Amino acid sequence: MKTCPTPPARATDGRRSIQSVEVGFPLLAALVDAGKPLTLRDLASAAGMTSAKAHPYLVSFTRVGLVQQDSATGQYELGPFALQMGLVSLQRLDPVRVAMPEVAALQATIGHTLGIAVLGSHGPTMIHMTEASYPVHVNMRKGTVMSMLHTATGLVFAAWLPPKVAEHYISREAGDTAVIAGRQPPRKVAYAEVEAQLADIRVHGMARALGNPLPGVDALSVPVFDSTGTVVLALTALGPTGLFDSQWNGAIAKPLLECAREISRKLGYRK
Repeated sequence: MKTCPTPPARATDGRRSIQSVEVGFPLLAALVDAGKPLTLRDLASAAGMTSAKAHPYLVSFTRVGLVQQDSATGQYELGPFALQMGLVSLQRLDPVRVAMPEVAALQATIGHTLGIAVLGSHGPTMIHMTEASYPVHVNMRKGTVMSMLHTATGLVFAAWLPPKVAEHYISREAGDTAVIAGRQPPRKVAYAEVEAQLADIRVHGMARALGNPLPGVDALSVPVFDSTGTVVLALTALGPTGLFDSQWNGAIAKPLLECAREISRKLGYRK
């Protein structure tokens, strides 16, 4: 479900502001949320104001290029300058930088180890670890390459990468000389063999590993998407069996999913 961008906070911090800008913002937010042209009536309704109140704002937004109006239908949509602003913002986004504060907040909430992985040349690679307050004996640290099919982190990338790309990484893993966490005895695996498993992962929105590849350690991993819908990160939570809630809708899965969705939203992903 689409969510409207958060409007500017109206903090009473003593700083001088332009109230009309803040009042008009819901119109722009409504256009972003709709993702399609809207009539004046529908746009005003979505922004929580009357058409008479909305129209002057739309005139001003049109003059500066934030909004444009179709001369034939009279409908409004985002204008060329708004699109340029969006593109510049997306170009400056670093998924890891955006993810770090969200992951730190999540770790403080759930109390378990959290990792951030990206797709490297050898496969999914851990680039950041936030350790739990209790000791967890796992052979996973920054730079660790994770098996595509035998770790929750790898399965996230296998499930959401384009099939041909996923198959490439799955196929090369058996013959790769790199040290890969969770790698099983070399065997070439075709994408078709694991397609049903990956489809089930997509249904749940996350991958799960129970005592595999490390006995006594469970993990949940979720994808983060960029503005193009490409999986760019995997967030992985892990902990000892018995202390770690590995249920699909449990106390770890829900905030983990929400964290990934918030990071994806900040990266411009819309579903």
